[in-house]
Amino acid sequence: MSSDERMPRTRRARKAPAERAAEITAAAHALALEDGLAAVTLRAVATRAGVTPALVAHYRPAMDALVADTFAAIVSAEVDEVAALVASRPTPTARLGTLVATLLDGERDDVTLVWVEAWALGRRNETLAARVREQMDAWQAVIREIVDDGVAEGAFDTDDAASVAWQVLGMIDGLNAQALVRWGDAGDRGSLIMSALEGMLALPRGALATPAVE
Repeated sequence: MSSDERMPRTRRARKAPAERAAEITAAAHALALEDGLAAVTLRAVATRAGVTPALVAHYRPAMDALVADTFAAIVSAEVDEVAALVASRPTPTARLGTLVATLLDGERDDVTLVWVEAWALGRRNETLAARVREQMDAWQAVIREIVDDGVAEGAFDTDDAASVAWQVLGMIDGLNAQALVRWGDAGDRGSLIMSALEGMLALPRGALATPAVE
């Protein structure tokens, strides 16, 4: 009998289900941010997590749900981060200007790609579509609160804060999507929306201009 045959085999430690599930979730999250939501496939997640596709399927049997959960985790984190930053500004005008400048500064193109692909993939993934609608509602609520505060303080003039919020979302989403293919002047994105918003809210020209967000 050789020495190799006499050596006892060491079994690889089995990870706890919660730990393994967290690794799979983290792998999906990283893939989405690096390569887009469409990259979150069974095989890609398995490769990233260092496990077999069968194990991923065991923990996440519905890939549509994993894609939807990945989208929601990424986007809700951005909503919370930007809402906290905006809340630190002293006036509704400063808050609105900061929000627009932050979302159009080009630092969040990875999240923009997740959004763009979610709109497309959501046509055939109703679980994802529902999450997209929820997150759009969350963004609309953040913007509407700022506009409502501005109206209450006499800084803004509008009788339809909800419509203003939806228009802001549409403009931000459209310009950021265009930037992914480098169409137009990225440096003009913020100024274009701010000028339009100043008109909608009866603000003087340049009122929404803010210093660079750190």
